Amino acid sequence: MGIQTQLRRANTVFRFVALGYPVLLGGLAFDSLLRPVWAALLVAVLLGWTWAATEWYRRRGYEPKALYTDLAVTVSAVAASSWALATDGVPVSVGPWMAGAVLAWAAAWGRRSGAVAGAVVAAAGMVFRGGVHSSTVNETVLLVLTGFAAGHLVRLGVVAEQRMREAAERSATVRERERLARDIHDSVLQVLALVQRRGAEIGGEAAELGRLAGGQEGALRALIRSESYRDPLGGQRDLRGMVGRHEGAAVTVAAPATPVLLPAETARQLAAAVASAVDNVREHCPAGTKVWLLVEDDGEAVQVTVRDDGPGMEPGRLAAAAAEGRLGVAQSIEGRIRELGGTTAVVSAPGEGTEVEMRVPRIEGGAGGDARRGR
Repeated sequence: MGIQTQLRRANTVFRFVALGYPVLLGGLAFDSLLRPVWAALLVAVLLGWTWAATEWYRRRGYEPKALYTDLAVTVSAVAASSWALATDGVPVSVGPWMAGAVLAWAAAWGRRSGAVAGAVVAAAGMVFRGGVHSSTVNETVLLVLTGFAAGHLVRLGVVAEQRMREAAERSATVRERERLARDIHDSVLQVLALVQRRGAEIGGEAAELGRLAGGQEGALRALIRSESYRDPLGGQRDLRGMVGRHEGAAVTVAAPATPVLLPAETARQLAAAVASAVDNVREHCPAGTKVWLLVEDDGEAVQVTVRDDGPGMEPGRLAAAAAEGRLGVAQSIEGRIRELGGTTAVVSAPGEGTEVEMRVPRIEGGAGGDARRGR
């Protein structure tokens, strides 16, 4: 049951109880009423409309037609009360009943709408009940504050409900991941570990198969530990989990202890560039080459460095590859980072491995455009 539903039910009780105010005052001032029959008829009409509005809201919710009609009826009741509840002195007011429509507007559309509805009803009171005096001024203050405060509380409640739902969804996602992790651990990971161990014992081609199985086991363990691609962070993703998928026997990942949050598309493109750099190592470097991934977050930008201990490259090798039409680094890495407004630096020398540094600003366009490449 949402807070709007709870407030609607509370408003229903309030409106019926508030009808006691004109009935009580009318009874106390019965001898001075100029039109007692019309006064009784007005109270009956207010009772009928209160029941009708309650049913309308219950069946159809806070639809605009119902809210505008409710406000119009309330203003009409204030106007009619100045004649039907007229006495020898000041007319009897319908009192707190006027706040029913104001509370409905506040529950449906928030504090500004609630305050506006309160001002409209209060203005009708000033027009039809003798202008500006202490009674109408007090009603104005109470109605406007009631609409504003009720609307503010409703919005706080709606936000709290949304956050509770998101927390429940994240909790369910975590439980499901834990269940899948247990199932995978009891089946796939154990089989891969067995293949790795037996392959090493047998040797030969089986050893190579065991090495591959060991790499896949490490990658699968990293996948289990990483965050789901399902987006629970309101349009942002933690880059640590997306980069951590590469962790394995030959790949070491170092990242901050706290989440490295980026817009979902930015995180996806940066992670794709990192994956391309890791794939280049596997494709062009000998088996057993070690790779280190370092994720850094300085608040203004996020930087990922991919370093390996492979054979390295001759100066100008990347430029020559691009001229020959092999655009892996130029497009898959530098192109992606450039589109994110970031920079790429590639440092390599024969026998010294290769280091690819990718830096992406948190503010779009804050890091410039063209990629730079070190020697």
